[in-house]
Amino acid sequence: MYFSIIIPVYNRPDEINELLESLCLSDYDKNFEIVIVEDGSSIPCGEEIDAFRSKLNISYYYKENSGPGDSRNFGMRMAKGQYFIIFDSDCIIPKQYLTEVEKELTLNYVDCFGGSDAALESFSNIQKAINFAMTSFLTTGGIRGGSEKLNKFQPRSFNMGISKKAFEASNGFGNIHPGEDPDLSIRLWKLGFETRLFSKAFVYHKRRIDWEKFSVQVNKFGKARPILDSWYPEYSKLTFFFPTLFIIGFSISIFLFLLGITFPVLCYAFYYILIFVFATLQTKNPEIGFLSVIAVTKQFSGYGRGFLESYIKIKLQKQKPEVAFPELFFKTKS
Repeated sequence: MYFSIIIPVYNRPDEINELLESLCLSDYDKNFEIVIVEDGSSIPCGEEIDAFRSKLNISYYYKENSGPGDSRNFGMRMAKGQYFIIFDSDCIIPKQYLTEVEKELTLNYVDCFGGSDAALESFSNIQKAINFAMTSFLTTGGIRGGSEKLNKFQPRSFNMGISKKAFEASNGFGNIHPGEDPDLSIRLWKLGFETRLFSKAFVYHKRRIDWEKFSVQVNKFGKARPILDSWYPEYSKLTFFFPTLFIIGFSISIFLFLLGITFPVLCYAFYYILIFVFATLQTKNPEIGFLSVIAVTKQFSGYGRGFLESYIKIKLQKQKPEVAFPELFFKTKS
């Protein structure tokens, strides 16, 4: 099987350098290609790519900015492989990644898979705290950390694979961002394709973001969910409401505490203690444990507020998603 690795990039030449360095260390003993799509960057990565052309089989395309989903579609249309593997530019790839993917596809073939993410020791403490918040069973149920037990796994586009057959049948990613990956997964299911988690096909997801950018990111995640639920109501889940209920409940618990009712706020305190303890034990660093408390707070707050705003506009007021949240939609140009 011939793999094509698809990487959209936008103003991140330093990230591409690290990603390509990691692919040079791959233990995979078969040929594969790398397709890099520059999504209208003002800081292109052509020079960084040239340094790797003697080591890796790389195709490089520059196109007008149209978003990561459309750039991935562009890359898959240009690719020569039978199976496409998609990474974000801020990922570092373990040397055994491609070998593990081929093993999984050989033993139990599936037309679309997703992998999990982890943190390298070299990552900053904030990056490790955000990674904990995004992967822990105490926050997301361990979904992004590789422990999802659902019958149908929704691959995340920072680390996923899709066959050429499934891409051509589905036309790839839509123009919503974020939310393009669950949208694609559901459309694939409706077309009869299966998706699966490859737990050993993990990447180191660097997430070069600060607290403010993280809050903005999870807020957009929250806004996207009611839109997806309106498109695919049969896949809506009560768990999607949890972050909103969490922040509403937190506000109520503070109000009750001021009235002398302490039990609700003690429940929240216990949860945060669990976050601190588990993050500290996992990372062996109490500072990361403390930062994880901040990360989880920002995660639930940002997502919960975004979900509530979107639920009101999309579900109750029946606004069109593109009108209510134009910042979540790119115009397809490729």
